[in-house]
Amino acid sequence: MASRLISVRCPACGGPVAVIPAEAPPTQWFPCPHCQTPVPVVLPRDPPPLYSWEVLPGLYPYLPPPRAPRWRASRAAASALIAVAVLAAALAGALGYYAVAATAPGQFTVSGAVELQPRNVTTPFPAVGATVVATDEQGRTYSTVTGSDGSFALGGLPTGGLSVNVSEPGFAPVTIDVFLSTVFSAGATGIDVTLLSGNVSNGTLGSLTPFVNLETFVAAIGGAVVLLGLVAAIAALAAWITLRADRPSLGVVGGGAGLFAPLILILLDLGTPFPLLVAASSALAAVGGFALAIRAVEMGLVGASPD
Repeated sequence: MASRLISVRCPACGGPVAVIPAEAPPTQWFPCPHCQTPVPVVLPRDPPPLYSWEVLPGLYPYLPPPRAPRWRASRAAASALIAVAVLAAALAGALGYYAVAATAPGQFTVSGAVELQPRNVTTPFPAVGATVVATDEQGRTYSTVTGSDGSFALGGLPTGGLSVNVSEPGFAPVTIDVFLSTVFSAGATGIDVTLLSGNVSNGTLGSLTPFVNLETFVAAIGGAVVLLGLVAAIAALAAWITLRADRPSLGVVGGGAGLFAPLILILLDLGTPFPLLVAASSALAAVGGFALAIRAVEMGLVGASPD
């Protein structure tokens, strides 16, 4: 059967849709040239005039005017994209506040305990009089010695990264990086250090934080703020165009941007300082994944444009 021009009406806006469908499949989808709503077209099985009732006017009553369905994929996708934009902007604003708060000056205390484990000794014992020296980002040092139970505490430490060095004659020293701020602190309390027999040449280095100084911490937060701002902008633009012209491909882009929001925070090592924000970003990812899925399915169902 040769392909012929078929005219139908859009169920959403009632506008005429004239298409030339392919030989198969029997049901094909085409976007309405007026509102971009996918319109199903069923291939005729009988030749005219049996196929067309218009050859017998008055025999059949006219159909009522079509009404737009209560639920449309474009509106649902646009609502999801708006939610992505709002959530991404809220996360960016919260991180921006934390970036400013992290730079506030403060006084902090680092505490812990030191043990010694000589060669051929299986059970370590508390180090009495071991030297503990902390060096801040400006090169200033703060020192103390361990007590009778091996514990130590260094007070009056500033905001930022600190290098804590623990040493004892006849044992290999241990240096540990910690981070202190009013927003996030790593290694402020409970530092347990075991010194093994050795010397300075075989000392060990460790870190309790992914941020070695205040600059890297603020830079990581700033990077997340910029990327989340881009996600919000992309989602808002996609929602605006979806409401006006209904372009499914933009819905896929905007939804995909929201879907990868948690990955932004994790890659920038912000999962440990801000676990609640990472949990909130999972809701953003869920809404973005919904928008992406619904637009992707719609793109797969819609055929070529009739014009």
